[in-house]
Amino acid sequence: MSTHLTRSRPVITDPAHQAFLLLRTLFTVAPIAFGLDKFVNLLTDWPAYLAPWVDALVPGTPQQAMYAVGVVELLAGVVVAVAPRIGGWLVAAWLGGIIVNLLTFPGYYDVALRDFGLLVAAVALARLAARYAPAPGRRSRP
Repeated sequence: MSTHLTRSRPVITDPAHQAFLLLRTLFTVAPIAFGLDKFVNLLTDWPAYLAPWVDALVPGTPQQAMYAVGVVELLAGVVVAVAPRIGGWLVAAWLGGIIVNLLTFPGYYDVALRDFGLLVAAVALARLAARYAPAPGRRSRP
């Protein structure tokens, strides 16, 4: 438990630090969980979310594309866990790609809107990480 002071409040009671911890946890666990599910399709039929034009670009079957997506998501979750300043931006960029994919064919606009909200939250994580997870060799700002 950290007891560094931020504006005379212990970090553990600082609402911004709590938000950082919540977002860091979310963007570590969710990409890892969804990445693993790309290999077993328990939550949904993931290949159905692949736009036809993307399927035409990537070699192999849609399920094989989802295996690659799963690996990227697993890596993104790990990067968020160990380097949230970078991981937040990585997840935001990845979600941007997912949104483009979903907006290019009908039936998934609601999912694209949800993912846009997640993209904004990933950017918030990256911005909060500038304070609460400073780059190596830098001290956090008060």
